[in-house]
Amino acid sequence: MNATDASRLPELLEKNEERLVTEWTRQMNGPDVRNDALRARETQEQCSEMIRLMVEATRSGNVTEINAAEWNPTKDLLAGISRARAKQGFTPAEVATFVFSFKRPVFDLIQEHHADQAELMMSEVWAMSALLDKLGLYTTEVYQKSREEIIARQQADMLELSTPVVKLWEGILALPLIGTLDSARTQVVMENLLQSIVETGAEVAIIDITGVPTVDTLVSQHLLKTVAATRLMGAECIISGIRPQIAQTIVHLGVDLADVVTKATLADAFVLALKKRGATVTRQAAK
Repeated sequence: MNATDASRLPELLEKNEERLVTEWTRQMNGPDVRNDALRARETQEQCSEMIRLMVEATRSGNVTEINAAEWNPTKDLLAGISRARAKQGFTPAEVATFVFSFKRPVFDLIQEHHADQAELMMSEVWAMSALLDKLGLYTTEVYQKSREEIIARQQADMLELSTPVVKLWEGILALPLIGTLDSARTQVVMENLLQSIVETGAEVAIIDITGVPTVDTLVSQHLLKTVAATRLMGAECIISGIRPQIAQTIVHLGVDLADVVTKATLADAFVLALKKRGATVTRQAAK
């Protein structure tokens, strides 16, 4: 579309803003929109702002190339809306509907004002259709990136929650591991354990792998790295939860744990840790 044709769109949008907002919000009252989560006033304000920004952008004569500088404010608005709704749990279809719902009102308006100019009417309808398609896809792209960021943060939070360091006794820490121990989680385990050693001045750290389903060469290497890092901090490390199957696997893999103190259960490791701290456990006779 050339600049001469495009110059009629800003005037059309600007003069009919109120009508367009009314029809636009009405179009959004469909099955693809979560009306209960949207306040009507906020939606109207977003629609009005979008129309005003589109008026400014289309005055340049560029109606279809949204990567141009004049469309950045419009894209920024849509990006903010998409990110906010991604955090609220909206679906991609619900987010994109915000843009696509504008098609019917603006198409009706163009047809009404250019009914006697078929060529111009088709040209502007086609241009607006291409524009709104691109803006709708843009909201989906921003939404997807936002969801990926949210998922990544949730995964990081889950890693933090799944590697708690527990103070069992003065100078004794325990780190119960549940689930697969991969490289990313090993890094979190190390950081949490070493930070706790610094904060508490612990001399003994128990790493319990009772909840680790399988121990292969990679998991064994991760454990050895954690033990080595703990020793560098001046604390002794005990690995507990060595079940018969795990013991056989470690021997079969040829992993050298000769320098690592291991125990079958967390209770056994705790008793050993108490002895290293100069404490003993005695059973009191029943009275």
